[in-house]
Amino acid sequence: MRISQLEAIAAGGGRIALWGWGREGRAAWRAIRSRAPALPLTLFCNADEATDAATLGDPLLACETGVDAARLSACAVVVKSPGISPYTRDAMAAAAQGTRFIGGTALWFAERASPDAIATGTVCVTGTKGKSTTTALLAHLLRAHGLRTALAGNIGLPLLEVLDAQADAWAIELSSYQTGDVAAGGVRPDVAVVTNIFPEHLDWHGSEAQYIEDKLSLVTRARPRIGVLNADDPRLAHLVLPDSEVRWFGTSDGWHLRGDILHRGNVAVMDTTGLPLPGRHNRGNLCAVLTAIEALGIDALPLARAAADFVPLPHRLQPLGTREGVLWVNDSISTTPHATLAALDVYRDRRVALLVGGHDRGLDWQAFADAMRTRAPRMIVTMGQNGPRIFDLLAPVAREAGFPLLAAEDLESAITQARASLDGEGVLLLSPGAPSFGAYRDYTARGRHFAALGGFDPDAITAIPGLGIA
Repeated sequence: MRISQLEAIAAGGGRIALWGWGREGRAAWRAIRSRAPALPLTLFCNADEATDAATLGDPLLACETGVDAARLSACAVVVKSPGISPYTRDAMAAAAQGTRFIGGTALWFAERASPDAIATGTVCVTGTKGKSTTTALLAHLLRAHGLRTALAGNIGLPLLEVLDAQADAWAIELSSYQTGDVAAGGVRPDVAVVTNIFPEHLDWHGSEAQYIEDKLSLVTRARPRIGVLNADDPRLAHLVLPDSEVRWFGTSDGWHLRGDILHRGNVAVMDTTGLPLPGRHNRGNLCAVLTAIEALGIDALPLARAAADFVPLPHRLQPLGTREGVLWVNDSISTTPHATLAALDVYRDRRVALLVGGHDRGLDWQAFADAMRTRAPRMIVTMGQNGPRIFDLLAPVAREAGFPLLAAEDLESAITQARASLDGEGVLLLSPGAPSFGAYRDYTARGRHFAALGGFDPDAITAIPGLGIA
C-alpha cells in the first residue's frame, strides 16, 4: 500500500492511524508527512508519547492514549509499529471488522515498487538466529565489491528513515514481526535469505506454528525472485517455493563448511578459523551471504576473503576484555536456549560461568537441560523472571553431572556469584537465552549494563558498524 493510497482512503472518509511512537512509529509519521502533508492522522500511544508528539506542532495529528477494539475498528488502515502484535484480541476484533494493519516495511516496499514488481538489488534476511550478523556481513562484502549498499531494517535503522535514499544494493534485516509486511507491500524481493528457524517470540505470535508461518512468509507469501535457504535446518530443508528459484547453502555442491574450511562445491576456498565470526554457526552465516551475493549475479569467490575485515556486531558473542583474569563476553542478543548452546560451543575448551534467564516467553528449555548432562560449563547462574523455572529444570541435571548451579535475583548478583566461582580464571558469559523485557528496555540495555558492571565503557561497545548507506 502506497502513501498516496492512504490519501485516497482518507479522501473517501476512511480514518488513518499510527499505532506506537517508538523509532518506527516516528519514522512512519515523517515518511507519511513528507508525501502527504495534508493527511489527517490519529496516533494511538501512551501519555508520555502523546506529550512528545505534541511538540511536533502537527495540527493534523490527533493523539489518543487509549486503544481498544472499538477505536481500532473506527480506522480503515492502522500503520503499526513492529513490536505491537496483530494477534491481540483488540487487533483481531478490529481486523474482523475490516481494519487493515500494515507496518512501515510494507509502506517502504510499496513506495519503491518497480514496473515489474521486483525490488531489484534488494536482499531481505531473516531467521531466528544470525540474521543481524548475516545482514551486516552481506553489506560489508557488497561494499567490498564496490556497490553503494544500504544496511537497514530491524538491525537498527527503520526502512522509512531512508525512504528517499538511493543505493545500488539493499541489505535488509527483518524480524518475524516484519516479514509479513513484505508481501503486504505488494513487491517481490530480489533475494530473500532464511538462516534457520527455532521457536521464539511465542508471546507475540501466539503459538509456535504461527511464528513459523509468519517467519517463512518472507519466502512463501512475498515470493522472492530467489530464495536462499539453509539445507542444514530441518524446517527449511524440505521447503518448496513454487514461485521462486531456490538456492541452498550448506550443501556439497554450494557454499558450505568442511570442518573449518570454506568450500564452494569441491573447491576449498579458505580456512575460516581466523575470521572475526565466533562460532561455527556464524561461519555458516558466511555461506548464506556468499550464496545471496551469487543470487544477485556477482561472483562471490573473490569476495570471500573480505570477511576477514568484517567488524562484528555488538551484543553477539562480543568479547569486552579481561578483568582480573576473567574474559567478559556479552551475548545479550541471545534470546533462545538454542542460542545459548551455540555460545557455549564457542568456549567449550574454557572454564565458563554462564548467566542465563530473563523474560519468560514460555520457551522449552528441556533440550538445553539435556545437553548440560554432557556439555555443562564450569557453573550456571540463573536470573530473571524465568530464572526459577530454569533452575528447577536444571537442578537434577546439575546434581547428576556435578556442576554448580546458583540462583540470582538480577544481573548484578549473578555476576558476583559467577566471578567468585571462576576464581580469577575463565570466561564470564552473558548468554541469557531469554529476552530482556521487564528488567531492561531491550537486549542493548542489558548488554550495556553488563559492560558497565565489568568496568567497560557501554558507549564504546554498542555502535553498529556500517549502518546506513556507504
